[in-house]
Amino acid sequence: MRRGARSCLGEGTVAILVVLLLGWPAAAQSPGQKSDYLKNTELCNGKGATSPEARIEGCTALIQTVQGNATALPIAYNNRGNAYIAKHDYDRAIQDFEQSIKLNQTYTKPFNNRGVAYLRKGEYDLAIRAFDAAIRLKPDYGEAFANRAAVYLKKKEYDRAVRDFDEAIRIDPGLRAAWSGRCWSRAIAGALQAALEDCDKALETEPDSAVAYDSRGLIRLKMGQPGAALADYNSALRLDPKLASALYGRGFAKLRTGRVADGNDDIAAATSIDAEIADKFMHYGVR
Repeated sequence: MRRGARSCLGEGTVAILVVLLLGWPAAAQSPGQKSDYLKNTELCNGKGATSPEARIEGCTALIQTVQGNATALPIAYNNRGNAYIAKHDYDRAIQDFEQSIKLNQTYTKPFNNRGVAYLRKGEYDLAIRAFDAAIRLKPDYGEAFANRAAVYLKKKEYDRAVRDFDEAIRIDPGLRAAWSGRCWSRAIAGALQAALEDCDKALETEPDSAVAYDSRGLIRLKMGQPGAALADYNSALRLDPKLASALYGRGFAKLRTGRVADGNDDIAAATSIDAEIADKFMHYGVR
């Protein structure tokens, strides 16, 4: 996937933190203890603009407090795992998701989130196995289908990615990342009209999506519409000025419309961000 793009995956398809619905532990009696407990619950839930470090601290305190609580403890481990993902500490995240699964093998979110951690680590086969397990447990888990599709995108298995995005959209048509991800998959695979419809749908629901404009720009380039592509790339870059694929695509569109100097400037800027961007566009079918 491209920078800022498909996870579904911004952190896109990482499952939303689960609210801890914890009863007040009988062992904790004093008002001070109760206040600390409620504060840690809020921190572990990621309430407001809570930093990953504060979430980890809150979840750790809760894990110590709710030992033996078969409902609360797996959720606390799952939430701490999500906080570790936010810190890019994927190994610790995986350990927490594994512990959550060990405590409750019917709780679906850590199965999915473990896959996200493997995806972020670049361990794609392990990620697919994790998402397979999540889907076996919950066949209507739209986020897990979208996340598995993101892995197939990384592996350049575009047909499989499209099939998983299809299923994610069938299950949850409101899953915005799935529309954008399927647009990108179809654009690379050459199903341009269908890809265009997906991008239009993604932009209807998320008009400030740089990656959706970027994807539609690629489609326009492949359709031989450099003027329309240029407009889409300009929109993408207003939202994300350092998006290498949009810079390169805009440069390519400018070259096709006769703006050689401007186009070369954009291509040079894109290459300074991503040295492999020209090879990627060749793979996308833009030459």
